[in-house]
Amino acid sequence: MSAHAVEAGSTPLSLLEKAAKALSAFQGSRPRLTLTEVVHRSGLPRSSAHRILDQLVQLGWLEREGRDYRLGMRMLELGALASHHNRLRQAALPHLHALHESTGHLVHLTVLDGTEVVYLERIGRSDDASVPSRVGGRQPAYCTASGKAILAFGDAAQVDQVIRQGLRARTPRTLTRPEFFRSELRRARERGVAFDYEESYRGVFCVAAPLRGSGRAIAAVSVCGNGVHRELERIAPMVAGCTRLVWQSMFGPGRPPRGQEPEAAEPPVPRESMDDMMSWLRSSDWM
Repeated sequence: MSAHAVEAGSTPLSLLEKAAKALSAFQGSRPRLTLTEVVHRSGLPRSSAHRILDQLVQLGWLEREGRDYRLGMRMLELGALASHHNRLRQAALPHLHALHESTGHLVHLTVLDGTEVVYLERIGRSDDASVPSRVGGRQPAYCTASGKAILAFGDAAQVDQVIRQGLRARTPRTLTRPEFFRSELRRARERGVAFDYEESYRGVFCVAAPLRGSGRAIAAVSVCGNGVHRELERIAPMVAGCTRLVWQSMFGPGRPPRGQEPEAAEPPVPRESMDDMMSWLRSSDWM
């Protein structure tokens, strides 16, 4: 097949498909490829390959040194994020199923992305349409229990970003005033859980707990349902217990019981060492 054969069919490749073919050329054992090698491996026309590679370099998906191209830091960051999310989901699944069985309600696993929460998992009946959510779906963080649970144990800068973007009313019960929203986050920190009383959808109530150790939240687990507001206080400790089990599945047991001498903890990685490591990754042949 010639290099132009991929575009000779009845349906030309989209720009996204061409970019995917160009990136897929780097799946082999050689971390560095020339333009000619990318053309050979991808089957793209030389002119298209050259244009796409240059655009990928500008976006940070690839890096260029002389005539060679290699995967860029942006690819590393996304790959590490995807790996982390997959590990998180696998560790959480059995506990999410157990929480669903014990409560009988819809269970979510979410992470924060900017000012929105993203649903990594949804455990419930396939025909349960009482809560309009789906895996991969997004909701504003400010009006969801999961979003508030993560923000309550996150950076102040994240909260400021959410407020700057605006607290638009989704229902009559949405918190739209910054001072009320900040007070809600303070209550979530005090209680260890956050609530959503019809703030994102009419009739939908949720309780969420942050997934965290002694630091910032990395995700949240929530239980949601239509008309379950009378059960939220009873369910809240179960949700918090689920997050502790997920954390232990990922990182091991936390603080030992009182009176038991803890093992010496490893010292934190200095910022300078982290910078050195990232510099090494940028210069490594495998990047």
